[in-house]
Amino acid sequence: MERFIGQISILVKDYDQALDFYIKVLGFELVEDTILSPDKRWVVIRPSHTKGQGCHLLLAKASNPTQEMFVGNQTGGRVFLFLYTNDFNRDYDLLIKNGVEIVRAPSDQSHGKVLVFRDLYGNLWDLIEPK
Repeated sequence: MERFIGQISILVKDYDQALDFYIKVLGFELVEDTILSPDKRWVVIRPSHTKGQGCHLLLAKASNPTQEMFVGNQTGGRVFLFLYTNDFNRDYDLLIKNGVEIVRAPSDQSHGKVLVFRDLYGNLWDLIEPK
C-alpha cells in the first residue's frame, strides 16, 4: 500500500463560519459533513478541481480553552498551509475579489510565483504556482 497524508486538521471557532470562508471565499469544496454529536461534526474540505489528489482539511472546532488559544495560530505565526495552483492569476483575482488579506504581495521566486494570505482566523497560507 502506498503511504500519504490524507488530511490535516485545522482548528476553527465555528464549523459553518469556516465552511462559508473556505467554500465561498477560497472556492474549496465540501467532501463530508457528518454530525457526530450535538457539539461535534466531521467536516472535511478540499481545494476544488483536485480530482481526489492532495491533502484534505478536517475542520476541527476548538472544544476547550487551550485549543481556542491556537485557533488562527497553529504554527506560531509561520506559514501553515501551502495551496498549489496551475493558474496563479485566477486564484489571486479570486482572493482580491473576495476581500482576503494579502500579507505578502505576489512575487516570482526560484520555485515559482508566490504570495502569502491570511485566512479568516489568521492562519498564514502560501499560494504557489510552481515553475
